Amino acid sequence: MASHLIQGRTVTMPVRVRDVMVCGALYLVRADAARAVLAYSGLDVAEVLPGKAVCVLVFADYRDGDLDSYHEFGMAFLIRRPGAAGSVGLGDLRNAAAFVHWMPVDQGFTLEAGRSLWGVPKELADIDLRLGTPYKRCILRRDGRLVLDMLVKPGTPLPGPGPLVTLDAYTHRDGRTRRIPWSVRTRGIRVRPGGALIRLGNHPIAKELSELGLPRRPLLAGTVAHATMTLDEAEPV
Repeated sequence: MASHLIQGRTVTMPVRVRDVMVCGALYLVRADAARAVLAYSGLDVAEVLPGKAVCVLVFADYRDGDLDSYHEFGMAFLIRRPGAAGSVGLGDLRNAAAFVHWMPVDQGFTLEAGRSLWGVPKELADIDLRLGTPYKRCILRRDGRLVLDMLVKPGTPLPGPGPLVTLDAYTHRDGRTRRIPWSVRTRGIRVRPGGALIRLGNHPIAKELSELGLPRRPLLAGTVAHATMTLDEAEPV
């Protein structure tokens, strides 16, 4: 069982998250614009429809886990899994994976752990989460500048707890690409078509989002009241 020393604390693999609330939305964006954003990584977006890629925006309240309690925002893309053959479409995502492009957090320990363990592009930011009503809101600021103000509307509840889902996430930092095996189990899922509103600020990431065509109506939005996660050792690609 591998272990790592982070800020004087021992972190043992796999890292476990025992309770997190997640809210987010999936956007169809221009594939050429998404490729321009991800050019630094050497990875390719999954073109799920002709000329279209998927950008995922999520915000999360980590309540209990090995990396403490914190707030997080994530900007990710659906990519073609490195080395995979065959097509990728909305109806068949077996050759797809997630690429984490940007992931601000509001606590220093998870910042250092995310960067050193998995190469996750974490940065410190002001993440104001307002989760006390059916309408879930995230106001994200970095370096005193508004990145975005995102509102996720309440959706239709799905029955029962979700199955254990195993996924691959990819990162690229300091010239290295890494694959992160992780698994998630969810309870209290609500989804709806559309269902999210975004107001962009004047931060450089807001400019990237605008070049992708946001703000626009998302393909799908949803909330997960409770999730557990397991993240394994990163593997170089």
